[in-house]
Amino acid sequence: MTRLVLSVFVALTLAAGIAQAQTIERAPMKRTAAYDGPGMYNSYCSACHGLSAIGDGPAAKALTKAPADLTRIAARNGGTFPETKVKRYIEGLDEVAAHGSRDMPMWGELFRSMERDTVPLRVQALSDFLKSIQK
Repeated sequence: MTRLVLSVFVALTLAAGIAQAQTIERAPMKRTAAYDGPGMYNSYCSACHGLSAIGDGPAAKALTKAPADLTRIAARNGGTFPETKVKRYIEGLDEVAAHGSRDMPMWGELFRSMERDTVPLRVQALSDFLKSIQK
């Protein structure tokens, strides 16, 4: 696929004030710095997970399953942030069967479409950011 064809989820606004009318639109992926975890989160994750990372992004209501509260990853894992598990999930190498279908994009594939050699740096920076926001 070409870079122009690859896309990420972006929220649309509610039409005429009807909550059920909310949909998700795909848009071209914006390039971010590979080392900028907060910037990547804001560009790629916040539409669904919200700026506060608690799962309240503008696109959340249009998903079949509510986005995870990313500030509680460590709490859900006995108080320890599971870095390897998080990195594998971000990259799209692992799925969580209990979550049902995977609405979240496979970021590894999308990152490779931008700059293949920066994928590990991008995944690490995003994982480091998520680790930094744990409650």
